[in-house]
Amino acid sequence: MTVPIAIIGTGIAGLSAAQALHAAGHSVHLFDKSHGSGGRMSTKRSDAGALDMGAQYFTARDRRFVEVVQQWQAQGYVAEWTPQLYNYRYGQLSLSPDEQVRWVGNPRMSAITRAMRGDLPVTFSCRITEVFRGVQHWSLQDAEGVTHGPFSHVIIATPAPQATTLLAAAPKLAGVAAGVLMEPTWAVALAFDTPLETPMEGCFVQDNPLDWLARNRSKPGRASTPDTWVLHASSAWSKKHLDLPKEAVIEALHGAFAELLGCAMPAPAFTLAHRWLYARPATAHEWGTLSDSDLGVYVCGDWCLSGRVEGAWLSGQEAARRLLEHLD
Repeated sequence: MTVPIAIIGTGIAGLSAAQALHAAGHSVHLFDKSHGSGGRMSTKRSDAGALDMGAQYFTARDRRFVEVVQQWQAQGYVAEWTPQLYNYRYGQLSLSPDEQVRWVGNPRMSAITRAMRGDLPVTFSCRITEVFRGVQHWSLQDAEGVTHGPFSHVIIATPAPQATTLLAAAPKLAGVAAGVLMEPTWAVALAFDTPLETPMEGCFVQDNPLDWLARNRSKPGRASTPDTWVLHASSAWSKKHLDLPKEAVIEALHGAFAELLGCAMPAPAFTLAHRWLYARPATAHEWGTLSDSDLGVYVCGDWCLSGRVEGAWLSGQEAARRLLEHLD
């Protein structure tokens, strides 16, 4: 019997590692605390349609990732997004065109991780709380007290603070992960029955509670009605208002949005707020992956590299590469 490799987390990093290992002929089993894959690439289903509350778009710079994105595009679950972009600074709104190629999942961000997952075995709604090693193999324990295993190796593909708690059996790696600071982001969606009168489709915001906003229907494959907007608060504002009730967060960010547009804004027909506790790493790192090959534990995630979607994918590839190297 071949003993599979356990992968905790089904965001881009975990799925990237899973695909690489599967392609090399190894069996893997994925676990995720959510009821679907994607992590911060996931999509919220709502009365106003599917909403990308996490990653808004991504770019591709590394040759390996560019090739993968081109494959995704050919398969139809990624499309280029060319929004009318603005900048808001010191209370002034200005057009901010650039040459950057931006990609989005099509028809929603989660299309990417759903396609990456394919038919790989995965256990959803399963929060792993402990990773421990027996004489020969690894086992995982979940929040319900159920033990999963045996596994030959473990890849932890979660935000750094969650990875830290799972690395009790690898104290050196736990120490590194514990030193990574992840910043929060409040995300709010607002839907309007009457479209807002603005050509803006995306906006980078400075000196404001907001950091970013996007018009959902400007993205390929999205429904055009209602007129839905996703607003991201800045890390500084989110940190300060981490425990604010959702209604108060919606009110504050709706107010900041109205002020930015400088027009009377109708009351939204629908609102939604989501708090990302670990939205992005405070600083970029160049580890690629953290590993203890002798123990058989590997850690990957966007926080091991650039903090971007591309960084997450590359980190997963690197974790798989090191594991395979050790097996040779």
